[in-house]
Amino acid sequence: MPDHPEDCSLSLFQLLEGDPVATVVIDAEHRIVHWNRACAALTGLAAIDMVGTRDQWRAFYADSRPILADLLVDGASGERIAQLYGGRSRPSESIEGAYEAEDFFPQFGSSGRWLFFTAAAIHDAEGRVVGAIETLQDVTERRRAEAALRDSEACLAQIVDGSSVAMLVINAEHRVTHWNRACEVLTGRLARELIGSDQHWEAFYPTRRPIMADLVVDGASEAAVDRLYHGRYRPSALLPGAYEAEDFFPHFGDGGRWLFFTASPLLSPAGEVVGAIETLQDVTERRRAEDALRDSEERYRKLSLTDPLTGLFNSRHLRDKLHQEVERAGRYHRPLCLLLLDCDHFKRINDSYGHLEGDKVLQALALAINRCLRRSDSAFRHGGEEFIVLMPEAGAEAGRVLGERLRACFAAEAVESACGEAIRCTVSIGVAEYRAGDDEHTLIRRADEACYRAKGLGRNRVVVAGRDD
Repeated sequence: MPDHPEDCSLSLFQLLEGDPVATVVIDAEHRIVHWNRACAALTGLAAIDMVGTRDQWRAFYADSRPILADLLVDGASGERIAQLYGGRSRPSESIEGAYEAEDFFPQFGSSGRWLFFTAAAIHDAEGRVVGAIETLQDVTERRRAEAALRDSEACLAQIVDGSSVAMLVINAEHRVTHWNRACEVLTGRLARELIGSDQHWEAFYPTRRPIMADLVVDGASEAAVDRLYHGRYRPSALLPGAYEAEDFFPHFGDGGRWLFFTASPLLSPAGEVVGAIETLQDVTERRRAEDALRDSEERYRKLSLTDPLTGLFNSRHLRDKLHQEVERAGRYHRPLCLLLLDCDHFKRINDSYGHLEGDKVLQALALAINRCLRRSDSAFRHGGEEFIVLMPEAGAEAGRVLGERLRACFAAEAVESACGEAIRCTVSIGVAEYRAGDDEHTLIRRADEACYRAKGLGRNRVVVAGRDD
């Protein structure tokens, strides 16, 4: 403890003078008793010109008016303080009876400065107010940074809201912070219904489940993403931690919509995930066009393999298929059977009834063949009135049984002519089983020879190649 009171005063003076925070102290008569170096630097007014005067207002205002310390010396009410500072003041949370405020002072510098200031009354031993102390801090850069941030956020909000791409943003608590107009149009849900809530899933799913943005906020593993979007997603090639996906949403519109969506993390300056942004695009028309193209290509492929009259495979496909089956039978020593069918007296039908009626007979034979085939069998129009049936994993006896069933089925058919007459036709069938060393030509030739013998034996019968008939 100092021995003399003046030592205390000296210590207090030194403390105030060395404080980097601008400080002014006034007495009960509103005279300035301290105006430290920091206050002189802030205001541009030297202590020698200010101490002992009541001109503290000159540092802050163009006309005479009390500063915050003057109001506390006078015991002004909170209402009076608020009136002078336009709602920019509040009682201090840390010092009882003190007030703090933040205001703009246009006369500071070339374009004015923002100051944060706090004032507290000074009491004597009996509790009487004998003065007040006010500290001031230049917070202009902080205010400018905050204003720039607000401008940036407002600009970002306009960009997000004005984007033609549906876009939503959630924060780290999974609450919606942005839901632009395009997202309203796409989902039918208004921004005012969802911003601030965690109910964004309702726009996409009938029951609660995370959307892609939720998974990104949670730092979900790829396995977790896969459980919800199996086969319909992929990690982004551009952004780490981001995903993109394409999925069908059945409750959008009348028949559902296909959406392509991406979700990316939003990071703090420290690299922590503080939210996620998700964009959504309606790709329904593209998917429908792709489906239509695939259907068209499939129809074209089938047409290129199909005989237009009978609907059976054509001779071009027969060459490819027979080559594959003969090669497989030879390589793996598996059975293979081929049936060659030829309509009996077909020329007579054409001559008697005309080619249109003859075509009806061939169509009836194709229907009979299809009714009799096993699921693994294939039927082809070989040319004219000749047909071939391929039976993988079947020997001669299985071929004979199928041939008999097919022959009987067709013989029982009657084709009605244009004049109402019933046209009946039969078929002769040759059966050949694959033998080691056979190729496509030798296998067909032996079946053809068996069919020729069937015709020689009276037609409407099945003959197996290599058997005594």
